[in-house]
Amino acid sequence: MSDAVSAPVYGRVALIGLGLIASSMFWAMKRGGLAGEVTGYARSEATRATARRIGLCDRVCDSAIDAVKDADLVVLCVPVGAMGAVAQEIAPALKAGATVTDVGSVKRHVIEAVTPHLPQDVHFVPAHPLAGTEHSGPEAGFAELYDNRWCLLVPVDGTAPEAVAQLRALWEGMGANVDEMDADHHDLVLAVTSHAPHLIAYTMVGVADDLRRVTDSEVIKYSAAGFRDFTRIAASDPTMWRDVFLTNKDATLEILGRFTEELFALQRAIRTGDGAHLHEYFTRTRAIRRGIIEAGQDTAAPNFGREAPKP
Repeated sequence: MSDAVSAPVYGRVALIGLGLIASSMFWAMKRGGLAGEVTGYARSEATRATARRIGLCDRVCDSAIDAVKDADLVVLCVPVGAMGAVAQEIAPALKAGATVTDVGSVKRHVIEAVTPHLPQDVHFVPAHPLAGTEHSGPEAGFAELYDNRWCLLVPVDGTAPEAVAQLRALWEGMGANVDEMDADHHDLVLAVTSHAPHLIAYTMVGVADDLRRVTDSEVIKYSAAGFRDFTRIAASDPTMWRDVFLTNKDATLEILGRFTEELFALQRAIRTGDGAHLHEYFTRTRAIRRGIIEAGQDTAAPNFGREAPKP
């Protein structure tokens, strides 16, 4: 992604919720000159104070209503469980012709929660940027978060094509690759690629915590790369992930059911000494990693591309 400044895609953008995703959007929009003005609102007074201190948003407002007034694009950057209530709150203040979007990692629930509250003259284009870190909060954002990452758009029935194209232009301007997907298919895909892996990581870290035969200091001191990466994933925002599992229940349970079947098969192979099965399975899964690297979605460098900690 170059640093060249392009013409604004939207005159005014309102960010509702000022965590990692929203703050990264602001810095990416600022980098690319993609918005004339960016307003922001966070429910926490402390978060708003932090945003003002670090220069996050051109104007931080003390209410969601003030933030969305006259905005051409409103981005809901709150946990998926709060989307409906926020949409209901801001609906009376939305400008005719404005676009409302979100960044939640569950789409069917968000569509069902938000759509009933929006005026007929407002476009709704749900979205999901497939980018993030284990860090959260307004100070965690950075302009490069979306570079060469995917953002999935999930337009609802009857959405004006020009509204979708404009939002696509914004995400592409922020460095993302953009694709469109049906809501239910999105939720199933994300259950495989994100939701179930997070739950497995939370579980493995919880198991380690429960094993009193190993002291806390030993778990930390002797952490191998696999466990360290489980802890990195398990450090993600607990409110966000609670809402993800409660709102993408069916797809997550389906994938966890398949995972359990695969796990039982591997348990059986280990118990019976079936090395051929284990070797074939690990060879097949190894190829998935190569595919991710070849697609440019990660680096082959050791330690998942992160620098080794400095002594």
